[in-house]
Amino acid sequence: METPADDALAEFVAVMRRLRAECPWKQEQTHRSLARYLLEETHETLEAIDIGDRTGDWAHLREELGDLLLQVVFHAVIAEQAGEFDLGDVARDITAKMRRRNPHVYGPDAGSADTPPDAASVTEVWESIKATEKKRDRITDGLPPGLPALLYADKVLDRLGRADSEALVSRLASLAPQPAAREPVVPRPAAREPVAPRPAASEPVVPGSAASEPVAPRPAASEPVVPGSAASEPVAPRSAASDVIGDRLLAVVAEARASGVDPEQALRDAVRRLL
Repeated sequence: METPADDALAEFVAVMRRLRAECPWKQEQTHRSLARYLLEETHETLEAIDIGDRTGDWAHLREELGDLLLQVVFHAVIAEQAGEFDLGDVARDITAKMRRRNPHVYGPDAGSADTPPDAASVTEVWESIKATEKKRDRITDGLPPGLPALLYADKVLDRLGRADSEALVSRLASLAPQPAAREPVVPRPAAREPVAPRPAASEPVVPGSAASEPVAPRPAASEPVVPGSAASEPVAPRSAASDVIGDRLLAVVAEARASGVDPEQALRDAVRRLL
């Protein structure tokens, strides 16, 4: 008979408390020293989700969720020993948050609406309650700068969209991809006439003959640069090219949002297909 989930979790917490007390390596760890492992286990969990989605085998996700749980409990045990908070506090806080932000289930009027809320309206209520609780002054407040760039852009666009920013609409319209203008085809120059061979050194040069005239230097083998062609245009500075590509990527993220696509996951999937 399997151990109930509550008992299994309590047993795991007890194991981590003992390891923290008796294992020299675990005694030395701090929240900061464990940060790298939390990041590593998060990425391994994402990989396990990709594997499960592709193969239908979720055993690897089960293992990685355990490793991720280890990090959560480890941090909680460290905080508990320092007298800051314990795992129970963490669980109570997240439970209270889920109740507050899901009034369609836990609110006083839950279940009384004639039409059940859809996912979009639930998200709107969640974000509205969150905004009231956080009282952030800037769009980027609370967004970790270390987020992957596509995810960071997605979050910023989401917040700007909720703010009904007219500037955002105008800006994104200007970033919409435009078809590249095709450069006119420049006619290739006619083939040069063959140059008569110069007389051998042993032959006398007769004054006034063609051989006695100075020979103009031949042009380089490369084709002449035609004004207005791509070759005559200066190469854009690296920073300008970076700005252009950044704008295009931002436009792609906006397009993904409009299509209900997670750009971060879409890019991971595309790379996986490539391999």
